[in-house]
Amino acid sequence: MKLLEYQAGELFAKYGLRVNKGVVLADKENAAEKIEAAGLNYPVVIKAQVQIGGRGKAGGVRFAENGAVAREIVDGLLFSDLKGHRVNKLLAVEKSGINKEWYLSILLDRDIQSPRIIFSTSGGVDIEQTAADNPGAVASAPVNPLNGVTDYTVQYLCSKSGIGSEYFDKLKDVLIKLYDMFMEYSCLLAEINPLALDPDGELIALDGKVEVDDSALYRLPDVTEYRNSIEEHPLVAEARPFDLLYIPLSAGRVALVSNGSGMLMSIIDLLNKENIEAACAVDLGGGATRDKVGEAVRVALSTPGIDTLFVCIFGGITRCDEVAHGVRSAVEHAEGDKTVIIRVEGTNKEAGLEIIAATRGTVSVDSVVEGVKAVAGRCRDEHSD
Repeated sequence: MKLLEYQAGELFAKYGLRVNKGVVLADKENAAEKIEAAGLNYPVVIKAQVQIGGRGKAGGVRFAENGAVAREIVDGLLFSDLKGHRVNKLLAVEKSGINKEWYLSILLDRDIQSPRIIFSTSGGVDIEQTAADNPGAVASAPVNPLNGVTDYTVQYLCSKSGIGSEYFDKLKDVLIKLYDMFMEYSCLLAEINPLALDPDGELIALDGKVEVDDSALYRLPDVTEYRNSIEEHPLVAEARPFDLLYIPLSAGRVALVSNGSGMLMSIIDLLNKENIEAACAVDLGGGATRDKVGEAVRVALSTPGIDTLFVCIFGGITRCDEVAHGVRSAVEHAEGDKTVIIRVEGTNKEAGLEIIAATRGTVSVDSVVEGVKAVAGRCRDEHSD
C-alpha cells in the first residue's frame, strides 16, 4: 500500500517529525480561502496527490505567489490527468526557505532480511540517478532489529556523507522517529526527500513516500482508511476482498492469472517479445481454492476488451484439480466469446487436465512458452481476420 504524500506527512507528524503546514484540497470551490483559513502564508507550493514519481517534471508541482494564482492552479490541476493518473486531491503547503536538501530513507532490504538506512546530501532528486552518477554520494547502513538505530550507525552516516558530527544529534533524532514508524507500521519503505535544513538549523520533512506491507493492514485501521479514500481501478477494489492482486497494465486483449509475481512478470516479458501487451494480471498468491481461482478468472475476464485469458499455475499447495474446477465455474458464467489457455503443473495434474478437457472454450498447454505461443497465435489469427 503506497500512501499519498499528505498521508505520509500525517504519519511523520504522528511520530514527531517536523513537516510543513499544509491543507488538502479536494474541490475547486474557494481554494484560496481554504489556504488562508489553514493559516498558510504565501508563497505556497501546490502539489498533485498521485501515486507516481516525477510529478514536478510532469507539471504536478506548482508555485502560487498569491490567492489569484492559487485559484488558477487549482482550477487547472485538480481532476486533471497527470501521467495517466487522475488528480483527485491537491496538497498546498507553505514554501520553505531552506539551506540544504538531504535524502533519507529506511527500506526493507530483502537480501539481508533487515531494514537498511539510505542517506545522501544530494536530496530533492531521484536517488537512483544520484547513486548511478555519483555512488560515493550515497551512504548506506543496515539496521539490526534487535538493536535499532545506534549511535555508531548515525556516526557512520555523518562521516560517510561528509556532514560531520555537527548534525549528529539532529540526524539521530529524525532517524529514531522514522525507524519507530517504519517498524510499527510494517513499512517496506519510509522515505523523506528532501529532508531539508531550514535557516534555523532544524530538519524538516518536505516530501515523503511511505509504502506499507499489505499483510499488516488488518492491524492498521488508519492506513486502511487511507487506502479506501484513494480512487483506484474498480477491478482492483473488486479483487481485494478475495485476497487477489489485480494489476491493470494496458489496453490489450489478453489477461493473465498466475500464482506468483515472478511467473506473471516472465509471461509478460515473453508476450512482449511477441509484440503482445497484457491488459491485466491477477496474482492468486498461494494455496488458492476453486472459489478463489474462480473469482480470479471472473475478475480477469471482466476487464473491458478481454477475449483471451492465459492461466498459468504451478501447483504445490494449490491443487490442479481445484484450479480446473475454479476455471470451469468462471468460464461457464462468462459473457461473450472468451478463450482460456491454461497450463497447470503439480499436484493432481491429471485430474485437472480431465476437467479442463471437458470445459468449453479452454485450451490446455504443457509449458509457459507453449502457452505464450498459443496466445500469440490466437491474437494474430484474430488480427488477420
